[in-house]
Amino acid sequence: MISYQEALEIISQNTFKQTVEKVSLSEATNRVLAEDIKADRALPPYDRVTMDGIAISYSVYADGQRQFPIAEIIGAGMPQKSFNTPKQCVQIMTGAIMPNGLDTIIRYEDLTITDEVATINVETVKEKQNIHFKASDKAAGDVVLTKGTKLSAAELIVAAAVGCAKLPVYKLPKAAIITTGDELVAINETPLEHQVRRSSNYGVESLLNQWGIETEQFHLADDKALMLKEIEQILKDFDVLVMTGGVSRGKFDYLPEVLEELGVTKHFHKVKQRPGKPFWFGTSDAGKQVFALPGNPVSSFVCASIYIRYWLNTSLNQKPNTTYVKLQQDLDFPPPLTYFLECKLTSTKQGELVAETFKGNGSGDFANLTQADGFITLPDNQSAFKAGEVYPYIPFR
Repeated sequence: MISYQEALEIISQNTFKQTVEKVSLSEATNRVLAEDIKADRALPPYDRVTMDGIAISYSVYADGQRQFPIAEIIGAGMPQKSFNTPKQCVQIMTGAIMPNGLDTIIRYEDLTITDEVATINVETVKEKQNIHFKASDKAAGDVVLTKGTKLSAAELIVAAAVGCAKLPVYKLPKAAIITTGDELVAINETPLEHQVRRSSNYGVESLLNQWGIETEQFHLADDKALMLKEIEQILKDFDVLVMTGGVSRGKFDYLPEVLEELGVTKHFHKVKQRPGKPFWFGTSDAGKQVFALPGNPVSSFVCASIYIRYWLNTSLNQKPNTTYVKLQQDLDFPPPLTYFLECKLTSTKQGELVAETFKGNGSGDFANLTQADGFITLPDNQSAFKAGEVYPYIPFR
């Protein structure tokens, strides 16, 4: 049995191969950029007016002129104009190109306009005020989005501005989610007394879908020959297999030996943690990863939240951004195991995140998950945890 940190290290050494695909901007949110994106022209591409008002020549203002006859009105989207009558002004709108011959914007709030004459009412005007100058953000050819960036709404604005209708991103793996166990029935069936509906797989599916991974569901009975046949084909068709159940030491837990017979190399089986100790991880001869999660709903949910997300982020060169939270109450946990404890977060007026924990009724108490936001991670080298101490936090909500 290995430690939590050892499990992470092994997973980080068995990532999926990066390949690139192009996706539209509407499909690019939360994807990871595979190439630098450069500006096709300056940003902004011209001296851009940032306030509705008038454009004047500052030198005329500096000579004492405060009233400016209005020559015309210029709106955004109009070609650039040139003016050779500096004692006049133009009305100009936000987003318009600054006219040649004029260099300063006075906003409407600082003016009185009567009979087509604008009077400046403020004491101080700064030269070249209220103008966003050409190339002040980026020059043509500058990198505007860096390879390895996880794309959000902000990056998509930039991509659109430089003319990228499609973006090169790392392709995400396609996952098969496999449940096993004769006690499990479909959600639309009425379980017999000795049966339960399949549920863990839907939590895992939701997590993977949140991360952009396409999934397909399979259910296998506790039949070794059938498992060998079905999993052999699934290994050919999918990039990663995520299994729930069948990895403990029960008489009908065939998965470990089935995977071994199919050429899947076991990297570890069992991690010193609660919940989720029976977690199994391996790699096929073709380099495909297999995550065999415990069958209990909370255990499978914890392992997917932690390890599959870590594997995905590591494969995409995304460095983890660990959040730390304060423990709200004293806790005792004597076993030498890393403890992933469900908790709900609150934020104090001092800007601190505080974790209110609750134990539930073991790894089968999936209903308790609905009260939680994530898991506080309590280390395996201590047994007493005091209120106010700070520990890592893994969100799932």
